[in-house]
Amino acid sequence: MTAAGPSAARSARRPAALVYAVALTAYLVAVFQRSTLGVTGVDAADRFHINASALATFSVAQLAVYAAMQVPVGVLLDRFGSRRLLVAGGALMVAGQLCFAVATDVRLAIVARVLVGLGDAMTFISVLRIVAFWFPGRRNPLLVQLTGTVGQLGAVLGAIPLVALLHHAGWTPAFLTAAALGTTVLLIVLVAVRDTPHTGHNAAVAPDLRGVRRQLAEAWAQPGTRLGLWTHFVTQFSGSVFALLWGYPFLVQGQGLSPTAAAALLTLMTMVTLVCGPVIAHLCARHSYHRSVLVFAITAATAAIWAVVLAWPGRAPYGLLVALVVVLAVNGPGSVIGFDYARTANPVHRIGSATGIVNVGGFVASILLVLAVGVVLDLATPAGRGTPPLDAFRWAFAVQYLLWALGAVQVLRYRNAARRRHAAERAAVAVPAPVGT
Repeated sequence: MTAAGPSAARSARRPAALVYAVALTAYLVAVFQRSTLGVTGVDAADRFHINASALATFSVAQLAVYAAMQVPVGVLLDRFGSRRLLVAGGALMVAGQLCFAVATDVRLAIVARVLVGLGDAMTFISVLRIVAFWFPGRRNPLLVQLTGTVGQLGAVLGAIPLVALLHHAGWTPAFLTAAALGTTVLLIVLVAVRDTPHTGHNAAVAPDLRGVRRQLAEAWAQPGTRLGLWTHFVTQFSGSVFALLWGYPFLVQGQGLSPTAAAALLTLMTMVTLVCGPVIAHLCARHSYHRSVLVFAITAATAAIWAVVLAWPGRAPYGLLVALVVVLAVNGPGSVIGFDYARTANPVHRIGSATGIVNVGGFVASILLVLAVGVVLDLATPAGRGTPPLDAFRWAFAVQYLLWALGAVQVLRYRNAARRRHAAERAAVAVPAPVGT
């Protein structure tokens, strides 16, 4: 790529680290906007006078839009570039939080979460595209893991500070503040972010519909892409749903913790994620052939710690709840392994399509779990009782084992398929190559 004119020269001189730092901040704030419902679920139920199933529809609307938009956003990203999508996504999230701040009607509240989900869907893969254009390929795996990990700091902003503001100032000021934060970052993105170091190549020619279909079909035909999707599915949902919606009610209503103590545990979960991300990236780089072993280990550890918590007689001791959130913290970095499978299984021109496919997996699983927990809580809560008892939460979170079983079987299936395909390709060319499973 070559620069064109003075504006291109200015863009080329723009430090890659600055562009990435601003884009990463945009993703961090997107995670914050996504997480705001998680720590305000109890207050939302009171504000809108709804039960657990109805509350779940808020998160489902947000997650469903996010999942459904991954592939279309990948196509838009190739056409319009990261900067425009980051700006559009930021504006949509601001609009969503403004609506949520003033909403007293359930329908408007759902529209608000849809807007947040739509804007959130445009952010993560836009940052990944910036990484691909501004940094050499050898640094991509670490920066992708760093993006997913550091972005989770947004959940910290959505925990203790937001809870404190909510209880001190009230619902509307808290969400107006969230909208103001989003507006500030949106303006910084407008000033600092460029799609590539060379402005003459900010956007690609829009592919026709036939080309889009062909590219998606080729990405889907790769067993490594489907291995990435099921990896994302099986590793993400438990930690994501805990942080996004049901963890806070479980800790406060089920385990009897104070709101501050519950928010502190969610913050600890995010901080541990920051430590785990680079460790998992290092292990994947050093032992690429055994990435699936790491996926199974994370899944098994998560299922095991939940088994102990759910089987504990009475309320779990605080130390056990700390252990739970520490293990759940590994889920996020573990799900990023799915993107690494997509990267190693597909050529560069299909990375966007493959990444969009992979990113659907975990959010579909999260939607299923959010809905299932809400339904089971309502069914298991005695009539006339305002809050679910601990036993209701036990039955609700036990639904996770169905998803883990499905995901583990599919990961094993496509790991074997990817290895067979890789072996066949090596035999065809008779040249050793790095293995991606």
